Amino acid sequence: MKKNTSLKIAGLLIMTVIFTACYYDQILPVEQEVEVGTMSFTNDIMPIFNQSCSTSGCHSGSVAPNLTTSAAYNSLTSGNYINISNPAESELLQWMKGNRTLPMPLTGPNQTYNAKVLAWIQQGALNN
Repeated sequence: MKKNTSLKIAGLLIMTVIFTACYYDQILPVEQEVEVGTMSFTNDIMPIFNQSCSTSGCHSGSVAPNLTTSAAYNSLTSGNYINISNPAESELLQWMKGNRTLPMPLTGPNQTYNAKVLAWIQQGALNN
């Protein structure tokens, strides 16, 4: 009788641990909409790349795309990183959102950077 009760208690404890250890009910943060206005490649997008991407050993010419000031625009547009017909699906934005192997920048997705890049692409990805 005691053995049966002990087994039931052990089973109940195991089931409790299994069900409370699941992450199915975890709420993931929702990306907030950020107002950015009209974007300029030179004034709004390049500072993001200069601060976070084209640092030594990253996208400074050795890793595609080359995001140095002199090469960034051509590297992005000729390398199929920009999708003007479907801006949200642009390869550049997918990397920045963390939807690829590693998020770019490596510090993790930045909603303001993502909003600026998305707006720039939506506005035609101009070299302005």
